[in-house]
Amino acid sequence: MAQNLLKRQFEADAPNRKWVTDVTEFSVGDRKLYLSPIMDLFDRQIISCAIRTSPNLELANASLRGALATLENGQKPLVHSDQGFQYQHNSWRTLLADAGAVQSMSRKANCYDNAVMENFFGHLKEELLHRVPFLSMEALAAALDEYIRWYDAERISTKLNGLCPVQYRAQMLAA
Repeated sequence: MAQNLLKRQFEADAPNRKWVTDVTEFSVGDRKLYLSPIMDLFDRQIISCAIRTSPNLELANASLRGALATLENGQKPLVHSDQGFQYQHNSWRTLLADAGAVQSMSRKANCYDNAVMENFFGHLKEELLHRVPFLSMEALAAALDEYIRWYDAERISTKLNGLCPVQYRAQMLAA
């Protein structure tokens, strides 16, 4: 089991230094849909995500592969998660090791150790799900994709000086 190296230090001074991830569940009737996003703590941008009908290894691994594909040479982020089975599996650890990334895990049953991701899930569910009932899995999956695009490119944040994550990153990297 990986140690909690993040230690609730939810700030990063450059992109791709610290990432957080988790899985959340949505229901449409008696069916379930699962979202696995990876957030960069530099600007709170969702740099990769996967949506599947099962919270299996492929869900978490797909989002991690997408995030790792965004790295530039020499970038080796700390990747923080809870202690879910996906994050303890050899396939997850191998993806991290092959990229030179460092694994960090929350302490057992301590949601505050991954509070930024839990906060994102709270906003997503409040801003997306409490407005519209979804009649199909496909409609929900499309709405989740659109929400994440909006969250990254349009949703302003006081934490980011009134900018959205994409604007904040561009401004900080241009400085």
